Amino acid sequence: MTVLHRRPSRLRKPGSGVPYLLLAPAAVLFALILGYPLVKLLVLSFQDFGLRALFTGTAEWVGADNYSELATDDEFLPVLVRTIVFCAALVAGTLAIGMGVALMMVRLGKRMRTAVTLVLITAWAVPSVAATLIWQWLFQPLYGVVNWALGAGQHDWLATPLSAFSIVWLLVVWQSVPFVALTLYAGLSQIPREYYEAVAIDGAGPVQAFRAITLPFLRPILLLVTILSVIWDFNVFNQLWILTRGGPQGGTTTLSILSFTKAFSGNAYGQGAAIAVVAVVLLMGLTAYYVRRLVRSGEEL
Repeated sequence: MTVLHRRPSRLRKPGSGVPYLLLAPAAVLFALILGYPLVKLLVLSFQDFGLRALFTGTAEWVGADNYSELATDDEFLPVLVRTIVFCAALVAGTLAIGMGVALMMVRLGKRMRTAVTLVLITAWAVPSVAATLIWQWLFQPLYGVVNWALGAGQHDWLATPLSAFSIVWLLVVWQSVPFVALTLYAGLSQIPREYYEAVAIDGAGPVQAFRAITLPFLRPILLLVTILSVIWDFNVFNQLWILTRGGPQGGTTTLSILSFTKAFSGNAYGQGAAIAVVAVVLLMGLTAYYVRRLVRSGEEL
C-alpha cells in the first residue's frame, strides 16, 4: 500500500505572516482610536498649554516641568493613594460578589438561572450616567427613597468622604458584577462534574473542593476579569463627578477627577495631561504584570 503524505500548508508554518495580516485591521483601528490621542496627550504633558494656547494654537515647551510640579504638589500623593485604595476596594468587592453570584447560578434551576441572567444583563446594559442619576435620586437627602425606606429623615449620604465613597462603591460594584458573574459562570459551567464527585468521595468538603478544583480551573478567567476590573475601576469618573464632584472638601477626588479639574477648571491642560499620563503608566504596569501571569497560567494548563 502506498502511503500518501500531504504537504503541510504554508498557512500552518510557524513563520507565516498570516496571523499578523489578520491582526492588522485591529492594530490600525487601535492606532487611530487610541494611539494618536495617547501621543497627543504625551506631547501636551510637556507643554505649558493654558487658556492662551487655546486661542493662539501654540504652546511653549516646558520639558518635565509639569511632572516636577506634580512631584512637589501636596495634593497629588494623597489623591494617588486614595485612587489606588478605592480601586482595590472596588475590584475586591466586584470579584467577591461576582464569584458568589456565579456559584449561585450553577446551583439554580434552569428557569431561575435564566431569570437571574436577564436581571444581570439588564443591570449591565444601563448606561453609567443614567444609573448614577438613579442612584442620586435614591440617596437624595430630602425625597430619596432610601431615607424614606429607612426612616432616616433628611440624612445626607454624601456629606462625608467615607459615606460618599461607600455610595459610589455600591454603584460601581452593582454595575460591574454582572460582567464578572456571567464570565465566571461560563467558566464554572465548563468544569467536569466528575472532578467534584471524585473529591467528595475522598471526603473533601465544599471549601476544599473550591480550593482544589474551582480556583485552579478559573485562574485564567479570574486574572482576565481582574485586569479588566482594575482598568475600569481605576478610571471611574462619571459616577464620582455626578454624585460628588470630588467633594466633600476634596475627600473623593481621584486621579481622573484631579486631571479633569486641573485641565478644565484651572485651565492648566499641561498639568492635567501629565496626571493622565501618570495614570496611564500605572495602568500599563499593572496590566503588563497581570497579562504576564495570565500567559503563564495558560501555559501551565
